[in-house]
Amino acid sequence: MYQVLRHILFWFDAEEVHYFSMNTLRFFCSFSFIKVFLKKKFTPQKKFSKEVFGITFSNPVGLAAGFDKNAKYLNELETLGFGFVEIGTVTPLPQNGNPKPRLFRLPKDKALINRMGFNNEGAKAVAARVRSYRKKNKSLLIIGGNIGKNKVTANEDAWKDYEICFNELHDAVDYFVVNVSSPNTPGLRDLQQKDSLKKILTNLQQINRTKNIRKPLLLKISPDLDQHDLDNIIDLAMEIKLDGLVAANTTISRNNLIISQKEIDEIGAGGLSGKPLKEESTRITSYIYQRTKGTIPIISSGGIFSANDAKEKFNDGADLIQVWTGFIYEGPAIVKKILS
Repeated sequence: MYQVLRHILFWFDAEEVHYFSMNTLRFFCSFSFIKVFLKKKFTPQKKFSKEVFGITFSNPVGLAAGFDKNAKYLNELETLGFGFVEIGTVTPLPQNGNPKPRLFRLPKDKALINRMGFNNEGAKAVAARVRSYRKKNKSLLIIGGNIGKNKVTANEDAWKDYEICFNELHDAVDYFVVNVSSPNTPGLRDLQQKDSLKKILTNLQQINRTKNIRKPLLLKISPDLDQHDLDNIIDLAMEIKLDGLVAANTTISRNNLIISQKEIDEIGAGGLSGKPLKEESTRITSYIYQRTKGTIPIISSGGIFSANDAKEKFNDGADLIQVWTGFIYEGPAIVKKILS
């Protein structure tokens, strides 16, 4: 059924279809009897609870950041069975992101290319929405906050943007992910250098210790790092006792795609996600696990479409997994299919 619907939806602009689909789901979930039906249909019946970095997740399949940037669809995503949802990337000030079109499908490759550019309503608005959701819903959904810097903020002042987001969202979300690895904000990836990264992370850790409830702090890394930079990040994570790593963000690589070079050139810049990222994200997951001897929890993201894809990630050291592009291609039953 979804394959037929997907074929129709793929005729239209990817970003517009995203909001149309989620707003339609929100409409149906506004009727309690329909929501109960959908939850029964899409929520796994078995118990898959798992504790990671001090948090108990109802199941280990989450939705990666970038799908629900502004925390507008938490109710609907919980209905579809997700064990956790990562909102954002959230920046201190609202920003429109890059010019449209900025989200492109590659059906032959089961992939997406996006250059969204951290479009979001800003930390205050997003935090208020999460608080409102928690107040209205008796929910076990774990919510992560993916935070970044505004495009206009110079890299030397980036640590201030991460601090603002951290403070604003601290009482609203369950854990944090620092995003310095998106390819769609100019210069952002430069913050992955060890000194810049240490300044951002240690500052957040220091603030975290002053809070009544400490929230786990994770770092999302790029799949395009060379071995030296990857080792530096892993060493830093162990040195400062980071709570976890997310492997990995989207890639700027265009290797081994079925789509023609002409079509790639027409799409232009952006981060690639989906099946082509699976092998590299699994390799990085495995490498982090081996190098840290399993001492740092890993959320593995990239190319997860099926139960076998998920098993591969878990077998290579992942504690939790996140889907995004797989959700688009496989449909609303993806969590139940993976866990069943």
